[in-house]
Amino acid sequence: MPPVKAESIPIASDNDVVQVRKVVRTWAVDLGFGLVDQTKTITAASELARNTLVYGGGGTVLLEVLSDGRRKGLRMTFEDHGPGIPDIELALRDGYTTGHGMGLGLSGSRRLVNEFEITSRVGEGTRVAITKWK
Repeated sequence: MPPVKAESIPIASDNDVVQVRKVVRTWAVDLGFGLVDQTKTITAASELARNTLVYGGGGTVLLEVLSDGRRKGLRMTFEDHGPGIPDIELALRDGYTTGHGMGLGLSGSRRLVNEFEITSRVGEGTRVAITKWK
C-alpha cells in the first residue's frame, strides 16, 4: 500500500533525535492516536533514533502515513550504514546491550508497536521498520 504522506529525516546528532520525537508526536496527534498510543509511538521512535545515532553512526528515518481503507497507521523505517548486528535474536533480548544502556531499546520498541521488522548485515548496516496502527 502506498503511503498517504512521507518524510525523511536525517539522524546525525542529538538534536536530530529530538526532531524525530517532535515530528512523530505531531503526526501521531494528526492521525488521532490517543495519548497512550502517542506515548508508545514516540518512545519507540526515540529509542530507535538513538540506536541509529549511537550504534549505527547516524542514518535516516522515513516516516510514512499509511491507510488501508479501514485504518490508518504510522510506519517509521530507521536505516544506518553502521557495523550491523551479528546476532539479531540476542540483540532483541531484554537486557542485552553492546553499549552502556539498559538493553531495552530494540526489545522495548518491539513491544510498543503493532509491527516490527529488523534486518541487519554485519559491515553494512541495520534497518528497523515499525508500524503503529490506529
